Amino acid sequence: MESLEGKMAGTSSPEPISTRLQRVATLARQSPQMVLTTLAYHIDVEFLREAYRLTRKDAAVGVDGQTAQAYAVDLEGNLEALLYRLKSGTYRAPPVRRVHIPKERGKTRPIGIPTFEDKVLQRAVTMVLEAVYEQDFLDCSYGFRPQRSAHQALEALSGGLMRLRGGWVLEADIQSFFDTLDHAHLRHFLDQRVRDGVLHRVIGKWLNAGVLEEGWVHHPETGTPQGGVISPLLANIYLHEVLDKWFEHEIKPHLEGQAFLVRYADDFVIVFSRQSDARKLLAVLPKRFERYGLRLHPEKTRLIAFRRPSYRRGRSSRERDQGPGSFSLLGFTHHWGKSRRGYWIVKRRTAKDRTQRTIWRIAQWCREHRHDPIAQQQKTVAAKLRGHDSYYGMTGNYDCLRRLRRSVNRVWRYWLSRRSRHASLTWDAFHRLLERYPLPDPVIVHSIYRRVARP
Repeated sequence: MESLEGKMAGTSSPEPISTRLQRVATLARQSPQMVLTTLAYHIDVEFLREAYRLTRKDAAVGVDGQTAQAYAVDLEGNLEALLYRLKSGTYRAPPVRRVHIPKERGKTRPIGIPTFEDKVLQRAVTMVLEAVYEQDFLDCSYGFRPQRSAHQALEALSGGLMRLRGGWVLEADIQSFFDTLDHAHLRHFLDQRVRDGVLHRVIGKWLNAGVLEEGWVHHPETGTPQGGVISPLLANIYLHEVLDKWFEHEIKPHLEGQAFLVRYADDFVIVFSRQSDARKLLAVLPKRFERYGLRLHPEKTRLIAFRRPSYRRGRSSRERDQGPGSFSLLGFTHHWGKSRRGYWIVKRRTAKDRTQRTIWRIAQWCREHRHDPIAQQQKTVAAKLRGHDSYYGMTGNYDCLRRLRRSVNRVWRYWLSRRSRHASLTWDAFHRLLERYPLPDPVIVHSIYRRVARP
């Protein structure tokens, strides 16, 4: 009997998943102008099984309450039924469950949580589309892409600034990008490269699925929920067309000086060697974004003079008063500083708001768990500090990591003192406690010296 996947996909697909995706990538790379119309046939039960393997099993549940463990009880039957509904067009995308993640100072961040089955299918579609669009995306884009990271974006930025010896930095912020992404424009962008009816149909269902919040289902006319598996890829496709290609192919050829763009998802900066070029782009960029339903934040978008201090001699008093400047990207504040040999270099330190956010979150946890056993508290607080170091532990940022430790010590001691109304934990007593339950020292996880030393 012919298998279900053979009926639905038109092939028994004996090839490994990686081979199939490589064939898609090769075709897309060799034919950059080709519109691909048949991609969904690559998705069969084996493909969905691989998507299931790559899907997180411990994440929050969606509107149906189904866990990964429950889905796995009849995994093969569930995947076959999912494939049938996808290929026949009867798949119905359930609304995402919106939750609000607490931030510092009472603020929250809205996150959309799809159902587990939705995550599996979104992962499968993302795998196919990613094989195509990874051949099209430009080197200036780093967010949510295979073999690329925020730290690579930061290194590219500092390396470019050093090559230009500073310049003018356009620090931009897109207001509520994931909530304002225009569906019509996104469909148009997809049509330019992929016109597979099955994939277009299911993406359209996800965009229109709605959001469940406080018992009501809302159907926003724009946006794609943060938290969806496919949302980062759709965001990259959108900004690839709106910003990346436009800047590289239409703006850069007409500039008088040098310039480069570094983008991580919806966070980006553009560096110019000449102020005149920067001001010209700043004048047209809001109009470009407005054309596609986006808006730059008026208070968070600014042009910064980021010139190397040693190159400012002989300039006008007005320019000297501006100073070398600083700006933030991906949680780091970039500034000029002296190297160990006395040269001016671009340095990074943890942005103040990120440090405050980490302290606030640890303080909240210590407050809620102050009556837990000390050993358990030490284990969790230490894990949070190591997690912070895993991202912010970059060369030149040791002092910020050390100051964070001091703040966490104060926070932990304060809430341990509140375990009892009658006893206060003195600093001497707290230091003795740290000898028994030590917190980890700062670690530079991303060291430029270790990278240079590699053979």
